[in-house]
Amino acid sequence: MCSFMKTEVKKLDTSKREISIEVSGDIVKNKFEDVFNQISKEAKIPGFRPGHAPRDILEKKYSSHAQELVMKELIPQLYNQAIDKEGLEVLELPSISDVKLDRTTLSFKARVEISPEIPVKNYKGIKVTYKKIEVSPEAIKRNIDSLKEARKIDPVRNTESIGEENKVSNGVDVVDDNFARSLGYPNLTELEKAMEKQIYIQEENLQRQKIEKEIIGTITAGLDFKLPQSLVNRQLQDLVRQAKLDLALKGLSREKIEEQQNSLVQQLEPEAKAQVKVYLVMAAIAKKENIPIDDHMPHKAMEFLLREADWAESA
Repeated sequence: MCSFMKTEVKKLDTSKREISIEVSGDIVKNKFEDVFNQISKEAKIPGFRPGHAPRDILEKKYSSHAQELVMKELIPQLYNQAIDKEGLEVLELPSISDVKLDRTTLSFKARVEISPEIPVKNYKGIKVTYKKIEVSPEAIKRNIDSLKEARKIDPVRNTESIGEENKVSNGVDVVDDNFARSLGYPNLTELEKAMEKQIYIQEENLQRQKIEKEIIGTITAGLDFKLPQSLVNRQLQDLVRQAKLDLALKGLSREKIEEQQNSLVQQLEPEAKAQVKVYLVMAAIAKKENIPIDDHMPHKAMEFLLREADWAESA
């Protein structure tokens, strides 16, 4: 990091900061030297071979170009050093302004959006209730009967009327070992066991989703903070893109889909905000509990909250 760099951070609101950055000394002078050396190798000046033109002629002819190159190379470098120095978690590319440069000093301002500080607390020991999952014989029978009906009726094309579909029985009337073997199981008992396990997992997943939603609701209920607009916009774009893909898969034309752009944005914006809020709260918990902020963070943070919850079986 440059030892001659001065930084000052101004708080604009809960998630926006303006960083004033100034550097002077050898880093600027040396960068100008490097830039002019490069220009000298490439410049075509009448009466001089490339690399042999006097420095004063180069500086007079290419001064503006040299300044542009110095700024292009130094500003990103100094900006990254500044946010590291100030410990800022920046969410998007900066807006650069007020750039001033001479042969020894470079200064500029960078406006950035950062993750807001979220005072998460009381997220351990949240009371949750769970219901013991029991799969009834009736539930198993219903699911197997559904399989039987699905196997019993097959759509086939009528050769005399192209495009029409007739429903024809394939002869599956009895649920027995033969039926189980037609589905890849050795016998009916094994099919019933597999169906019981499938139903159990489905019920377990539904219950877990409900509990996770309750935990998140409890933690976020008392938190009110301004959401970074860049994150909301990014999430909203993803939701709208997915919604458009779903519409396309349903057969809507591109023109019809684009006509719904504004309504999709209005419809999905609340969901985008809710998802961003949950993510930021989970990230705040992850930081406090030394959980790495990566693609796996939301899952790991939720696993932590589930472990720390106060569990009780419902009556």
